[in-house]
Amino acid sequence: MAEPGYSHHLSARGRGRTERRTPWLLRLLRLLLWAGTAFQVTQGTGQELHACKESEYHYEYTACDSTGSRWRVAVPHTPGLCTSLPDPVKGTECSFSCNAGEFLDMKDQSCKPCAEGRYSLGTGIRFDEWDELPHGFASLSANMEMDDSAAESTENCTSSKWVPRGDYIASNTDECTATLMYAVNLKQSGTVNFEYYYPDSSIIFEFFVQNDQCQPNVDDSRWMKTTEKGWEFHSVELNRGNNVLYWRTTAFSVWSKVSKPVLTQLMYKWAKPKICSEDLEGAVKLPASGVKTRCPPCNPGFFKTSNSTCEPCPYGSYSNGSDCTHCPAGTEPAVGFEYKWWNTLPTNMETTVLSGINFEYKGMTGWEVAGDHIYTAAGASDNDFMILTLVVPGFRPPQSLMADTENKEVARITFVFETICSVNCELYFMVGVNSRTNTPVETWKGSKGKQSYTYIIEENATTSFTWAFQRTVFHEASRKYTNDVAKIYSINVTNVVDGVASYCHPCALEASDVGSSCTSCPAGYYIDRDSGTCHSCPPNTILKAHQPYGVQACVPCGPGTKSNKIHSLCYNDCTFSHHTPTRTFNYNFSALANTVTLAGGPSFTSKGLKYFHHFTLSLCGNQGRKMSVCTDNVTDLRIPEGESGFSKSITAYVCQAVIIPTEVTGYKAGVSSQPVSLADRLIGVTTDMTLDGITSPAELFHPESLGIPDVIFFYRSNDVTQSCSSGRSTTIRVRCSPQKTVPGSLLLPGTCSDGTCDGCNFHFLWESAAACPLCSVADYHAIISSCVAGIQKTTYVWREPKLCSGGISLPEQRVTICKTIDFWLKVGISAGTCTAILLTVLTCYFWKKNQKLEYKYSKLVMNATLKDCDLPAADSCAIMEGEDVEDDLIFTSKKSLFGKIKSFTSKRTPDGFDSVPLKTSSGGPDMDL
Repeated sequence: MAEPGYSHHLSARGRGRTERRTPWLLRLLRLLLWAGTAFQVTQGTGQELHACKESEYHYEYTACDSTGSRWRVAVPHTPGLCTSLPDPVKGTECSFSCNAGEFLDMKDQSCKPCAEGRYSLGTGIRFDEWDELPHGFASLSANMEMDDSAAESTENCTSSKWVPRGDYIASNTDECTATLMYAVNLKQSGTVNFEYYYPDSSIIFEFFVQNDQCQPNVDDSRWMKTTEKGWEFHSVELNRGNNVLYWRTTAFSVWSKVSKPVLTQLMYKWAKPKICSEDLEGAVKLPASGVKTRCPPCNPGFFKTSNSTCEPCPYGSYSNGSDCTHCPAGTEPAVGFEYKWWNTLPTNMETTVLSGINFEYKGMTGWEVAGDHIYTAAGASDNDFMILTLVVPGFRPPQSLMADTENKEVARITFVFETICSVNCELYFMVGVNSRTNTPVETWKGSKGKQSYTYIIEENATTSFTWAFQRTVFHEASRKYTNDVAKIYSINVTNVVDGVASYCHPCALEASDVGSSCTSCPAGYYIDRDSGTCHSCPPNTILKAHQPYGVQACVPCGPGTKSNKIHSLCYNDCTFSHHTPTRTFNYNFSALANTVTLAGGPSFTSKGLKYFHHFTLSLCGNQGRKMSVCTDNVTDLRIPEGESGFSKSITAYVCQAVIIPTEVTGYKAGVSSQPVSLADRLIGVTTDMTLDGITSPAELFHPESLGIPDVIFFYRSNDVTQSCSSGRSTTIRVRCSPQKTVPGSLLLPGTCSDGTCDGCNFHFLWESAAACPLCSVADYHAIISSCVAGIQKTTYVWREPKLCSGGISLPEQRVTICKTIDFWLKVGISAGTCTAILLTVLTCYFWKKNQKLEYKYSKLVMNATLKDCDLPAADSCAIMEGEDVEDDLIFTSKKSLFGKIKSFTSKRTPDGFDSVPLKTSSGGPDMDL
């Protein structure tokens, strides 16, 4: 608590700047708007003008028309100062943008890299210098009290604005309402990010976005959470089109120096039971009552009446704790309960004290209100339970959640608390359904810093939420530890029947005779903010059921998964494909779709009693339905027969229960208790070891040796605990093992016998032949037999070792007609013999023909010789009757058959005759014919 006259400030840190503390301040730093922007300018008055110089104007784009086109126009820095501006030219397409590290040179309308030492956010704008209020920002102030002196109040708040302080901007320091505004036109959807410092919950700090119809554009509560560890970042998604950003603060102080309207008299009483004496020396006296001071604000969704009481706003309106405002057209209230101001105990809450010795109620007050929090009273003894109970009559979840049978969430409760203890104190949070016994769902021991906890409500029924604080478990009647306390700062319950609203969210519109009214979209459909119509999410995306606004509400499924028909969850249909440079592995895990169980090694309590951790797993298929069930079968006689108890069983993809064997319990069957969900959502299926921040270390199990990568299923649970702030996660590593028949074997890590080494991340190895890839043509080869009796057989066999399962079957044996080697040998010999005979015949033929030619030439030579010697001319050169063609010839020289053939082929003259050397009878020189 801040001391009178002083409070921690809300602020945002600058670059490298040391934190400073100033009363009632809020600082913002580094405001980032991610998307294209467009601003409006005004024209100045006319005067004697000169031609504009390039340094006196800049370029801007006009608004985009219906075709997506725009113009580049020159705009003077000071309107009316000069004339003769450059003519407008056709601009770039409205969808055009530069990348990060580049800027748009408006002169030639092209992207250019930033100079050295400078940077660019691409389509974003950064504000991190606050020497003055940047262009486009506006700071407004108002008085939250609406009374007869409204004009005077407004005047008193004139100076209460956001003030630039160099590297941050600070909010007002009084009880006025200060609003910082920034309007931006986005060409595409984007985000706004800012850093802020807000440690004091006595200041109301809200951030929200409205479109150009003044409709709120928020998906969650606009109320900012206090910063617990210094500076924190906040991010909100923005839609395409006009967006107006609001940062609004209102401070409340009972020590204000400024005169304020008097609404209430302070009355001081001793806390009951009174455990002190005011008569002893040094005792503090009870302060005087009757001092008038201003009342704190009402809780969101309530308004302040004329007699200073808080009443709920009627349905269809909302409030921040002051006045009720009707929800704009096209929106509906987000009903619930949000308690952050504790002036009186809400009507649906009660408090008492339960004895830690005899467990009887003592009719005492266990929790006391204290303005911005509620805390535990002293009680009768240190081991008493300080009980605080909130009762909710029922819930009204969105229609899309009702259609999703796998999503059990109907609402959620979130509260901010802390415990300050000097010994072993405990804070319990319990839930009861339909007035049945409360079941503890979370316990915190010892001192815990200010933190938030969220619990998912899965049953639409009258529900009670109970907080029980015990200072010590020892049975002591004394009160040594009265300074040990538990504090609750805020409680927020969503989707409450007959609840109130702190904001309104867009809804789908349907036409009626009296205009349009809100309706629910079908499951898997999102709401278009501009038209108020319902649109189906794209394939393989799931819809954020609590924020179904815009196509960005459709979240893509992870690798290896697809969405169900109503886009409520992503699941794997037991098929998977993995591509490598050499081949593609296709898997079908349908044989592993049934649930399997696994028990860890035995554990022992401090008294030596044995128990086991029992796991139930369902891997894939079943249209994404969770098939694993873990139960708590401990007998509860107070539950009527035929009715189910609260949290008696849970359904998940992977769950865990504690099994106590029969030899310990003495019953015929073992006892199953403490069921816990380990996997509520399938994140993805991949061969990578890391996905979405979850890692499956390969070294936890024996290495894979077949060269086929493990296929890993990644899951998350919805349960968030103090030790698992991000919830639990589970990985199932599926490995091909041809020797292990279906379903195979499940293994836990050797170093972590309970499946987890840190209590939050669980790992399993599933080895099975059904985990092998489907058989393909690459998994078999052909064996061709020899040709026997004119028949040849081709047989197909699997490669060894066989590393596939299912898929294609081996082709049938193929039989073909063939010829043996003896047949071809005979054919070869016969062909060779025929060829040799043919060559011999041809040789003889040409030899005989050559002899005839030589004989004819010899006759011609002889006739020519006789003519030269005056011999009678020959009557004919032909062979006369009776002459033998085989007459002996006289050659000039003896030649072999080869030589004669050579002479015959080489001595043919150009005129077609052969040249034959002859010798005269007188022995003269040779003559050539």
